[in-house]
Amino acid sequence: MKIARDILIIFLLLMPAFAWADDAVYRYPIDDSYGATILGTPQNLRPELSGKAPVKTMILETDQKKPEIFFYDRGLRYTVAFQDRKAPLIFLIAGTGSGSKSPKVLALMENLYHAGFHVIALPSPTFPNFIIDASTSHVPGNLSEDAVDLYRVMEKIRDQFKGRIEVSHFLLAGYSLGGTEAAFVAKLDEERKVFDFSKVLMLNPAVSLYNSVSRIEGLLDGIPGGPRRVGAFFNRVMDKSTNFYRKGAFVGVDDDFLFAAYQAQLLDRDEAGGIIAVSFRISSAGMIFASDVMTNGGYVVPRNKVLKNSDSLEDYFWTTLHLSFLDYFNEYFVPYFQSRRPGLSREELIEALSLKSIEGYLASSAKIGVITNEDDFILAPGELDYLRRVFGPRLKVYPRGGHLGNLEYRDNMAFLIDRLRSATW
Repeated sequence: MKIARDILIIFLLLMPAFAWADDAVYRYPIDDSYGATILGTPQNLRPELSGKAPVKTMILETDQKKPEIFFYDRGLRYTVAFQDRKAPLIFLIAGTGSGSKSPKVLALMENLYHAGFHVIALPSPTFPNFIIDASTSHVPGNLSEDAVDLYRVMEKIRDQFKGRIEVSHFLLAGYSLGGTEAAFVAKLDEERKVFDFSKVLMLNPAVSLYNSVSRIEGLLDGIPGGPRRVGAFFNRVMDKSTNFYRKGAFVGVDDDFLFAAYQAQLLDRDEAGGIIAVSFRISSAGMIFASDVMTNGGYVVPRNKVLKNSDSLEDYFWTTLHLSFLDYFNEYFVPYFQSRRPGLSREELIEALSLKSIEGYLASSAKIGVITNEDDFILAPGELDYLRRVFGPRLKVYPRGGHLGNLEYRDNMAFLIDRLRSATW
């Protein structure tokens, strides 16, 4: 879709003026959390891999009845890369609003495949395709229920490939919201023992879904006019980046363009935070729209309105872009679950959307490890100390990298793979 391409371009192009750090121990070079999040890892600092992994997108067919507007949907899309020999199999859970072929998923798949793993990547339960085909409620965000949906999908996929690949043992990993969800899936597996995961890795997880979303939404407070002017901010940033591209002698959107934009100080820090929040809003927009249509909730689309495949969705996009995840939570999510559980308070629901709700399991399970960054802005004050207290030596904290910005840094990737291979954390 054109909108998706546009936001991808924005996300790659708009680089604020951030300092490059020189550290004798840890040499990931971007010393600012927003800059690291947007820029990621320079190509020359990523692992050198020999050849491409045999990545394939697969379809898990479902009998889910779908509205006409989702005519294009043929089933749940997931992605695999398999060895031609017996090997450990790792499931990957994508982050908020991401599919199984998002850039971070593919980066992990390539590295894990070359490290000798079978890999199966799953979309986030907040990804529209998952909401349509694999969610029991079609209302994502309830971590325990999303874990049940993920687990059911994993079982079906395992059954599809039973006898076709040789698996020595199973592992599980996820990043961002997918990292938090991995903890809930792991706890469910302790009860059901279908996979008996030997290792579970949480990459830059949210401790509290509500707190993390609040902090991301808070990044919009720094843009001109605040969150109410998100549409105007979106258009202004698009114009700014387009003009910069046209004035430069660029062949394409590549590393040269990326770092030229970075050096040109195209955005200040508040604007950089704003574009991170806008990208999150766009992911949320797809989630809200898919959920509302599948439940006939009447939140964005009028109740009982039948959308046809020829209908324009532009107005719905701009409407949902102006809805924060917190709007979704307060106006749609909370009432939905309160209707199912009379007497459930908003505070009880917030607590359920947190690692604290399964703290006892996390503290006692030697198989679960966490990797995060000191400057990850999705963590509220005190949450990094919470992770240190609960996970102890099973927690690795890098001094910088923002939110997943250093995921592909070669030292990070080497450590990640070593921990998955190791007998203990």
